[in-house]
Amino acid sequence: MAIKYPLEYELTPKSIGTGRHWVTLSLQNIGAQDLTGLDVSLNSLDAYSISVLGTGSYISILKLNERRELPFQVSANRTGSLYLTVDGWEDGERFHWESPGIPVTVGAEVAELVSLFAMTEPYSLVGEKVRCEAAVRGLSESEGLKLEFWADTPGGDFEELAIVQTKALTPGEEVTYSAEITPKEDGLFTIYAYLYDGVRRIGREVEYVYVRQA
Repeated sequence: MAIKYPLEYELTPKSIGTGRHWVTLSLQNIGAQDLTGLDVSLNSLDAYSISVLGTGSYISILKLNERRELPFQVSANRTGSLYLTVDGWEDGERFHWESPGIPVTVGAEVAELVSLFAMTEPYSLVGEKVRCEAAVRGLSESEGLKLEFWADTPGGDFEELAIVQTKALTPGEEVTYSAEITPKEDGLFTIYAYLYDGVRRIGREVEYVYVRQA
């Protein structure tokens, strides 16, 4: 069970196949007051990977130390993360509660996109090259995958930075690949990395780079 005060929570099962499935949220009040008028929602961090079907659940009162189990239906395509939100009342005051991402494994992936990181100081400068690195880890034997780097610019353009064919990976092997961008304008750049097994996207990571004038 995970804890974020005033709730203890668990989502099961943690591993499902592709397609539609029911998952169960276990929610317990570990705070100091009864919680009332709770709107409980299960949300997706990436609806392409796992989407949540239907509406949320309502709990009129969750008493101190009381536990409830709530069913939710999801449609799964690939491994991804979900998160919970709860809006309600505690001791006569409105509150909003949100969980961190909850990973859910879908099927048997050949690899995972572990991270995306921009090699930069807190601020980059216009015209200064920024290097972005993505780490890919093998989960089973693979013959090579496609890794794409893209940038969403402050001006609204979506630019391709690089398309890389990864090496064949063995289980547990981790390899880092990179791409570069030289910003021509200031503002917030959003960098994306996408990992594909054939035409199926099996990984997505996002990084942000703020660029200012020299």
